[in-house]
Amino acid sequence: MAKKIVLGFSGGLDTTFCVKHLTEEKGYEVHSIIVNTGGFNEDELKKIEEHAYKLGVKSHTAINAIKTYYDNIIRFLVYGNILKNNTYPLSVSAERLSQAIHIAEHVQKLNAEAVAHGSTGAGNDQVRFDMIFHIMIPGVEIITPIRDLKLSREEEIAYLQSKGVEMNAQKAMYSINKGLWGTSVGGRETLSSKGMLPESAWPTQVTKHSSEQVELGFIKGELYEVNQQKFNHPTEAIQCLQSIAGPFGIGRDIHVGDTIIGIKGRVGFEAAAPMLIIKAHHALEKHVLTKWQLQWKDTLAQFYGNWLHEGQVMDPVMRDIESFLAHSQENVTGKVFIELMPYRYQVLGIESTFDLMNSKFGKYGEMNTGFSGEDVRGFSKIFGNQTIIWNAVQKENNK
Repeated sequence: MAKKIVLGFSGGLDTTFCVKHLTEEKGYEVHSIIVNTGGFNEDELKKIEEHAYKLGVKSHTAINAIKTYYDNIIRFLVYGNILKNNTYPLSVSAERLSQAIHIAEHVQKLNAEAVAHGSTGAGNDQVRFDMIFHIMIPGVEIITPIRDLKLSREEEIAYLQSKGVEMNAQKAMYSINKGLWGTSVGGRETLSSKGMLPESAWPTQVTKHSSEQVELGFIKGELYEVNQQKFNHPTEAIQCLQSIAGPFGIGRDIHVGDTIIGIKGRVGFEAAAPMLIIKAHHALEKHVLTKWQLQWKDTLAQFYGNWLHEGQVMDPVMRDIESFLAHSQENVTGKVFIELMPYRYQVLGIESTFDLMNSKFGKYGEMNTGFSGEDVRGFSKIFGNQTIIWNAVQKENNK
């Protein structure tokens, strides 16, 4: 009897190769699973299912993980205003962890002997998937054909063509991973330190050329309104904002970072909604949180983002930081106004009943109603007292 193996399957080049290799070369009974974290609509999921069965899988399962992905991961990325290297909204790194958890649960459900994924041996995904599997399903064999065989995309295409599987060679030249929190794009231009993806490689084409204003409404740090339209769940608001802002070409960039395995890497991404949400949320926070709330949020959020990026979502310290981040959002409620333009945007300002920039307490650079000039004179002397003493001691000893 053939061994049962669960394969994380997207229907792209790598996982298509995995099905044919595992069934025809290794003799496995393959059970494919796709975990939808916002990158597929119903028609696409149906085509992927048909593709999987045509390739020869024993069963195919589709999991809708969009809301759990947001609830368990994305909302904390928003709370922390997290951009890896001040650039990248962790589009793929976050969703891979959600996918890995659901794949491991499917392995348990089917009591499979092995699990497989299509990661290469040069990126971060291999560590994220492997680590989650080691934690959740210890002892289950992990099979990684692309990594183990050290295959190029051209070699994968040639193998599949020899098996009668038609692949669009031009389309397969780019690796595209679409999800709720952005889309990554990798190709020959991102394999070296210089080069920008061509216009044709971006999944969302620029079709809006005049400016447009958008109003975002946050409730306790979460986006629930776009242009005064209310949504039942933030995932719906994110998708709405993406449809509005994506055609401007906003949120396109190349991320350069340090991989978990110690090499540098480049990847293109487009993430209009994530970038606007993070920047709008940060602008609102700067008005409603105190100096030290902002300071410690930045410190903890930077660690949280880096540790999440490296696959450590199940470390208990992450729950501790999430508790802090969630508590910090109690007053992060209000509206943020943004002007959208081709390839760029401008945050225009905010409105909030929790705004600490309140004229009742004074106006910056003009007057303050909370204390007098005499109060400031005394405060300045006390506030700098230790440094005053230090400088006096230096002068005494340098005579």
